[in-house]
Amino acid sequence: METTHIAALQARHEGLEARLRDELSRPAPDDAILQTLKKQKLRIKETLAQI
Repeated sequence: METTHIAALQARHEGLEARLRDELSRPAPDDAILQTLKKQKLRIKETLAQI
């Protein structure tokens, strides 16, 4: 169970990273979206560190 949970969190983290790259590649990235994505990534990273 825990391995599946870790894999799901890692996949979600990678998906957020891809969304961040996409947003940053835009001519005028939306700062609010960037901030939200970064916070979500940080929460996942903290969760993974606690496991």
